[in-house]
Amino acid sequence: MLASKLISAAAMEKGMPVMSAETIGMAQRGGSVFSHLRIGEGVFSPMIPLGGADLIIGFEPGEAVRMLPYLKTDGQMVVSARPVMPVTAALSGGYDGAAMVDFLRGQVKRLVVVDTEAAIAEVGSAKALNIILLGVAARTGAIGVTAAELEQAMLKKVAPRFHELNRRALACGEAIWRAAESGR
Repeated sequence: MLASKLISAAAMEKGMPVMSAETIGMAQRGGSVFSHLRIGEGVFSPMIPLGGADLIIGFEPGEAVRMLPYLKTDGQMVVSARPVMPVTAALSGGYDGAAMVDFLRGQVKRLVVVDTEAAIAEVGSAKALNIILLGVAARTGAIGVTAAELEQAMLKKVAPRFHELNRRALACGEAIWRAAESGR
């Protein structure tokens, strides 16, 4: 939810209209959380229609697969490679996160898979995963704000004791994007 708040704040700072909707209560019951975020003129509803998302940021591969119907044909996806087993999946025997990532590779032309374990080790905290993914997403151009603009929003919205960690996380995300682009 912090990720969508930072994107929203950065976009509003630029004078861009923003509408958002979140599923907050589900997290308290062990369920997934997702945010719809629409930025720009002519937006009359926060809900993104199926096939209407320019970008999906997937914090978990299984959830990214579940949200795939929302992605435009030429849309982009940034996804963490690390599966986080929801309670319902764990109770039914689990699922293979690598298989989910492979499925996404076959479905999404413009996909960046983030080696989450390596990124977290580089940054020094798993709590910065959201900002790492935002750093990658900012470089896609699909959210309409830059990493520098996200950093300014972060400085206003996040406690000062987390500023340096989040700066490293944004920089890490940008480096991941550069590496992904050079490998294409």
